[in-house]
Amino acid sequence: MWATASARERLLLPAWGVFAGTNAALMYVVVGAETIPFHFVWVSTAVVYGLRPWSLRMMWLTCLAVTVVTGVPLVLRARNGVIGWEETTEIPLMALLFLVMVWHVRRRMAAAAEAQRLAQSEHLARERQRRFVRFASHELRTPITVARGFTELLGGKQQDPEGVEDIEVVLDELDKLEGIAARLLALAQSDEDSIHAEEVDLAALLERTARRWRAGAPGRRWSVDCPALRVWADPSRLEVAIDSAVENAVRHTDEDGSIVLRGLTAAGEVFVEVVDDGMGIAAGDLPLVFEQFHSSGPHAGTGLGLAIVRAVAEAHHGRVSAANAPEGGAMITLVLPAGAGAGAA
Repeated sequence: MWATASARERLLLPAWGVFAGTNAALMYVVVGAETIPFHFVWVSTAVVYGLRPWSLRMMWLTCLAVTVVTGVPLVLRARNGVIGWEETTEIPLMALLFLVMVWHVRRRMAAAAEAQRLAQSEHLARERQRRFVRFASHELRTPITVARGFTELLGGKQQDPEGVEDIEVVLDELDKLEGIAARLLALAQSDEDSIHAEEVDLAALLERTARRWRAGAPGRRWSVDCPALRVWADPSRLEVAIDSAVENAVRHTDEDGSIVLRGLTAAGEVFVEVVDDGMGIAAGDLPLVFEQFHSSGPHAGTGLGLAIVRAVAEAHHGRVSAANAPEGGAMITLVLPAGAGAGAA
């Protein structure tokens, strides 16, 4: 296909040369109808330039050559009285129209080049960010593991109650660092190349997630609202995304708060919602909650959790959204294509 397109591009200029030359010759032969091949020459010139723009120097030379070649027979016919002199005004007018078209084409080319440059810059920035995340998650895990080992060893030898308490503080902080490293790793691995999709029982996954979090977030009221529903997804990545949304809900609710995990399907898509009754999301933060390292509010975290949700959704060709629930609190929605063989069970 590419070879055919390249061959067509090579034939474009010679074909135009033959067509324009033929019409220019007809202007000398056809008496009284010179303006018809005249317009054919200019229209074909504009079409060819639009399809394959030339350099500015070549454009000016071509414009001058076409103006002279097509203008001379019109001037000769006007001098001989075949046509009126007003017909010769077509010569500068068509040249002007061609130059206006050139201006638009070159503006379009400049805009396309700028868009391509910005896209390339964004791609490079994402690649650098992805490499940084992978490097950071990998490099953090080893020293954290070593520090945890030595801290636990020191804790086992500690007799002073205050010293034991200090050791527990250090272990808590190491737990936080370990969680950050795990989220960085999950974010780095949440790309399309790492997705291994299969049919997932969404209702069972949500029930299992709520059961796990009940032990880790005591006091909160958990409920799952999901019919027998299957979705085509990577089970481990989907579980990480739901866990990240649930962790966000836990962080922003009180100990007696309510968290609902909901699954439903509509229009060939599967919706996974995590709804809490916390303080909700500030209007200014709604467009930013899925950005990496963006975190706000009194219970701000690392800013990685919802970024993981978005990364997993995009890797599945899905999308995410955040809103404030009508009854109060936040609602994080993960939307995935139902996929082949998935849907209501």
